[in-house]
Amino acid sequence: MLILGIESSCDETAAAVVEDGREVLSDVVASQACIHGPYGGVVPELASRKHLEYIIPVIDMALGKAGCGPDKLDAIAATQGPGLVGALLVGLGAAKAMAYAHGIPFIPVNHLEGHIQAAFLGDEQPAGPFACLVVSGGHTAVYRVETDCTTTLLGATRDDAAGEAFDKIAKMLDIGYPGGIAMDRLASKGNPEAVHFPRSRFDKGSLEFSFSGLKTAAANFIRQHGIPLKKLSPEGSVHPAETREVANAASECSLEDFAASFQEAIVDVLVSKTFEAARQCGLRQIAAVGGVAANSRLRQKLSVQASAEGIRLFMPPIRFCTDNAVMIASAAYRIWTRSGFCLDTLDIDAFSR
Repeated sequence: MLILGIESSCDETAAAVVEDGREVLSDVVASQACIHGPYGGVVPELASRKHLEYIIPVIDMALGKAGCGPDKLDAIAATQGPGLVGALLVGLGAAKAMAYAHGIPFIPVNHLEGHIQAAFLGDEQPAGPFACLVVSGGHTAVYRVETDCTTTLLGATRDDAAGEAFDKIAKMLDIGYPGGIAMDRLASKGNPEAVHFPRSRFDKGSLEFSFSGLKTAAANFIRQHGIPLKKLSPEGSVHPAETREVANAASECSLEDFAASFQEAIVDVLVSKTFEAARQCGLRQIAAVGGVAANSRLRQKLSVQASAEGIRLFMPPIRFCTDNAVMIASAAYRIWTRSGFCLDTLDIDAFSR
């Protein structure tokens, strides 16, 4: 059973052909990172225009790599939401038009269900219910996921998503875009205990998240002390763009130390809440998905704690953590089989939240 998946919820135009929900025949992603980089974040209008430019070539390339035409597809799927509504409409419109023109089923997919489905794209798959951390630029939540992939929300962020916090502080530090990747790279060379940043815990046993206070604390540090200097290279030189003034109070904190400390505050909360969710539900399996699940420190700490508690951990390959169409096609297969291969959805619309 062949499904063409299309993803356009933010700044990646992606298409993939997946057989029976797992066998990836093609996986094409057109990135807009170089377009949004100068702005330090995604500009919705620019993203929509680039999706319009990329969508047909990306779909054609995905079909070509899979060695099939539209007449060979059993269904077409696309992200319905949440996301940037202008961006969503491009992928959704293209998918519905193709489905109508070729007389094949169209399957709308919730972006978060797509991310959760990525947990099944690794070498090993969860069996039975599991706790799943969904963490990205727009979402931070933990779910109970049943065998058929239906979900129950256990806790979510009250304000900012973890990925948003990474991106906003990375922009203030002027370390590049995407901010989460740049922060991870710097943090790998820093001391995570150099700066004490707050962790939001709420009441005992709470599964809610909050990163606005952490973001404010990091922003205040930068305003008070300036942007810390990068450590000297082995040759003893510093790039001219990185020779910024730093107040005496922060003179012992390098840019790497700051990044490592900020990252540690986010990761500590994500890990503790995920395992607390598993304990409360009596689950012995957890998964972490979404763009921030590609963070090396998060993956490391989840692995260490899972091993210590005897819990099975499932994390998708890094290429399936960030937005992609494979997860959309895979989720669509699950949705379609769950509905008994009976869907009438051409009248649906995109939703942004």
